[in-house]
Amino acid sequence: MPPTRPARSRLIAALTGIVLGTVVLDQVTKAIAVLTLEGLPRTGPGPAVPVIGDLAGFTFYRNPGAAFGMGAGSTWIFSLFALVVLVVVIVLLRRLAHGGWALGLGLLLGGLLGNLIDRLVRPPGFLHGAVVDFIDLRLFICNVADIAITGAAITMIWLSIRGIGIDGSREGERRERTADDAGAGPAEGTGAGPAAKEGTT
Repeated sequence: MPPTRPARSRLIAALTGIVLGTVVLDQVTKAIAVLTLEGLPRTGPGPAVPVIGDLAGFTFYRNPGAAFGMGAGSTWIFSLFALVVLVVVIVLLRRLAHGGWALGLGLLLGGLLGNLIDRLVRPPGFLHGAVVDFIDLRLFICNVADIAITGAAITMIWLSIRGIGIDGSREGERRERTADDAGAGPAEGTGAGPAAKEGTT
């Protein structure tokens, strides 16, 4: 059953709150990192500012690539890709009718916007800006936006495995509707027309 207008409005409001919260948290923590961490060198194999020994902490890094330091030198490609994904997600919002998908899409939009802001406004220039990373997990350095995107991916994969669509329908329900539609098609045209009668004489 399609969601009522108030229910859809609540989902959109929740998604908007997740997006704004993610972007604000991402940009505020990046600003703090620029002020307090930039220029601090690593003194060993671990982070510049250890929190859990050498396993996790804070190390400042301006990332010219994608999430977790991948794809250095292709910043403009990731910028354009993020813009395309943003448009696709916004189009999908017309079908939104499930809280889990509101969470997943909200985290995805917030994470994409957080890193896209860096690519648009930070040096060296428009669409080429380096993303500020500072959360050092030993194997890679990331930021709040990266974590949000990862959380979005996990959420949406989990929903897909459970067979829950963005419109809130279950996989079994969608199969039943497809079967009903397929069965209804031939039934409407089963009457024998003149051509059919001529072929039987």
